[in-house]
Amino acid sequence: MNILGYLQKIGRALMVPVAVLPAAAILMGIGYWIDPNGWGGGSPVAAFLIKAGAAIIDSMPVLFAVGVAYGMSKDKDGSAALAGLVGFLVVTTLLSPGAVAQIKGIPADQVPAAFAKISNQFVGILCGVIAAELYNRFSSVELHKALAFFSGRRLVPIVTSVVMIVVSFILMAVWPVIYGGLVSFGESIVSLGSTGAGIYAFFNRLLIPVGLHHALNSVFWFDVAGINDIPNFLGGQSSIDAGKGIVGVTGMYQAGFFPIMMFGLPGAALAIYHSAKKENKEKVASIMIAAAFAAFFTGVTEPLEFSFMFVAPVLYVIHALLTGLSVFIAASMQWIAGFGFSAGLVDMVLSSRNPLATHWYMLLVQGLVFFCLYYVVFRAVIVKFNLKTPGREDDEAVPAQAQTTDRTELAKQYLEVLGGQENLVTIDACITRLRLTLKDRSIVDERKLKALGAAGVVKLGEQNLQVILGPLAEIIAGEMKALR
Repeated sequence: MNILGYLQKIGRALMVPVAVLPAAAILMGIGYWIDPNGWGGGSPVAAFLIKAGAAIIDSMPVLFAVGVAYGMSKDKDGSAALAGLVGFLVVTTLLSPGAVAQIKGIPADQVPAAFAKISNQFVGILCGVIAAELYNRFSSVELHKALAFFSGRRLVPIVTSVVMIVVSFILMAVWPVIYGGLVSFGESIVSLGSTGAGIYAFFNRLLIPVGLHHALNSVFWFDVAGINDIPNFLGGQSSIDAGKGIVGVTGMYQAGFFPIMMFGLPGAALAIYHSAKKENKEKVASIMIAAAFAAFFTGVTEPLEFSFMFVAPVLYVIHALLTGLSVFIAASMQWIAGFGFSAGLVDMVLSSRNPLATHWYMLLVQGLVFFCLYYVVFRAVIVKFNLKTPGREDDEAVPAQAQTTDRTELAKQYLEVLGGQENLVTIDACITRLRLTLKDRSIVDERKLKALGAAGVVKLGEQNLQVILGPLAEIIAGEMKALR
């Protein structure tokens, strides 16, 4: 597997722990609605909910270790998840400031600051990846009869604990360097203030096509470089009290996405619909309405973005630029809201009572402006350059929604278009994408994939293929696996 394909595999596995963030957002969001000023001090119910959500947020590093190990394991077995946990515990214990001082024989005040931040998502991901690889390699090993009890899957956590001792000593030398580099990168953007937030958002969108935006997000949204924007925002009053949350600042790497997800992209969808040929408008409408609703309500934008990402790349670059502009404006004006999943209506409502949410309602006003801006710019560019967005193709072929509501039948149709079971090496999915490894990618009929309802197709390396299906992706992947 090439490097890009492997990074895609890690990105797919990251969706396992990231999927728990909505639970934290809902719990803490309701808690702040009940008691927005006292952080539970004036309501036991609010305190209960906020603390429950904080338990998830505060445990994100270990969740990353467990989730990535599970997600990257060859058969999604619980032993891989256990190995990820074991690996994380070994590394974070051996590299804790106290342990480092004892091992190196130095005073505690001379231990590099990097080790105080060893329990972070980056290390969690690293431990998860190593544990998954060890699982895939050793889960089928048979030991001598005297040690037969420890054969197979039971062997993996044992091997992981030993390997992680070696990894810990390596990290003892390189982690301060890695941490220093990440902090410098983050600080170089943070030092730019609102402009840095806009630059981050621009590259966030540009990396969507290859699914590597998660790596960039981890620097700004989590505690890889000390920014930790999402957990600090969700922490609300507790973050403020601890000096981790700054009103008007914390959330600046999230807020400007709301006008884009809730309003800008639906404006683009309307422009695409109005630009379609008359005879194709009905079909295009069914696609655009569904995609626009998903973006507005949940913040899931990939079905809409992939409808024009490859057929009209210039529109996608414009989209990335406008996203950067939106985040810059929101950060500059200190119009702040945050999210636990994505920048849709649900998260906006839940975050509106958070003590760190400032002038969040102005994001709605900004959103209306961006709706108009997206519509006008997209419509003008599509017509001016005769871009072949959905409904404007020369052959008048428009991707249609799947004709059947039977998920098993739909999965069979996808299997057929993908070249049959014999052509599929691996089948997996994240929130919105089928992620496939194929023996022969050339036999896949992309036009038929789109006719079945796919919003787009991404080719990676020689054998990897992603099919953008929206929230249906995991269901179809499960059905395809069941049919094997």
